[in-house]
Amino acid sequence: MAIKKASKLTFIDLFAGCGGLSEGFLQSGKYEALAHVEWEMPMITTLRNRLVEKWNHSEEDALKRVIHFDIQKTDELIKGKWENETSVKYSTTNHELIETRGLRGLIGKQKVNLIIGGPPCQAYSIAGRAQDKNSMKDDYRNYLFESFVKVVDEFKPEVFVFENVPGLLSATPGGKPVTERIYEAFNEVGYEIRKPELLKKSVYTASELGVPQKRNRVIIIGVKKSTKISLEELYNELDSLKKKITPKNVQDAIGHLPKFKPLKKQKKVNGKNISHELVKEGNVKFHDARFHNERDVAIFRNWLKNEMNKSSSQNKISFYNDLMGKKSNHAKYRNLEWDKPSPTVVAHLYKDGLMFIHPDVNQARSITVKEAALLQSFPDDFEFIGSQGFAFKMIGNAVPPLMAA
Repeated sequence: MAIKKASKLTFIDLFAGCGGLSEGFLQSGKYEALAHVEWEMPMITTLRNRLVEKWNHSEEDALKRVIHFDIQKTDELIKGKWENETSVKYSTTNHELIETRGLRGLIGKQKVNLIIGGPPCQAYSIAGRAQDKNSMKDDYRNYLFESFVKVVDEFKPEVFVFENVPGLLSATPGGKPVTERIYEAFNEVGYEIRKPELLKKSVYTASELGVPQKRNRVIIIGVKKSTKISLEELYNELDSLKKKITPKNVQDAIGHLPKFKPLKKQKKVNGKNISHELVKEGNVKFHDARFHNERDVAIFRNWLKNEMNKSSSQNKISFYNDLMGKKSNHAKYRNLEWDKPSPTVVAHLYKDGLMFIHPDVNQARSITVKEAALLQSFPDDFEFIGSQGFAFKMIGNAVPPLMAA
């Protein structure tokens, strides 16, 4: 008698971005994605392309399952009746979709085992609060977890996974700790999470889970109270993984990639400024050196030759201030180190790469899109659709797929 193959567990991905969290769950081979919800169109296009090219979805199915919608309009998201995608900036002209039944109509009677996602983290991050005059207390993103709660309440999965920055633990929008708000909201709809005072135990570092990057994240696991699943057993399983994984560093992740060298004379090709060229032939997709003016190339060389990463914080700040005649209180430069994990890869890379200087002094440049992707543990065949800036942004905002797996 043939043994029937067990069906996969199903999930919905909220705040999906380009699909880092989904990618990890799909890589495990144990899950099937029913829907992904995202707002920014380059991320939408990238995720749809990945479902088609890697995960064997048809273009029509990928279009349907990756939902381009503002999750703040949660009731409309669930029930439907939103406008055609082509009314939205950045939308493509092909494969328009008018969805009238919403997420509930798409899911139908299928059981949802899991909901995953992480609301935008800027409002919770300590850096973001430091730069905002009201410490992000008025930022709408503080309350996007409420949309996550509504979707959980609608589909009632056995488990959910909520990912965010450690700054979440100290954020107090409206004068009340956001961890208390989150605990109360999930408790009200029938889910158990760790109490606010215990959430410090829920901070995990990506490098402990095989990612070549020191990236700390709070992983809030929620369990439906009516199930027999033990919340602490799930965390114990996650903790036990750390003992089985071999750490990786920058050399492991990007040391094999083709090298660049600065041009003696910078040039323009097809209207694009070029400051570096490959040392040998061997193009790799998404591995294109970013343009740096001659001053920055010289600064990178100087920084690396003087091993400024090993210098004191004050010396790092003075390095920039003395060069630029500024009075900044923050260091503006940092390089990766071959024998260590990368620092947290951030979306700010779309603006500049000054805090992500390549460790090879002979290359005198910041990291490429390909290098950022590998440091985030994106698979080698993952394609990013859109400009270089958007590629950096979606990589920096993603959950490392290997951490998700």
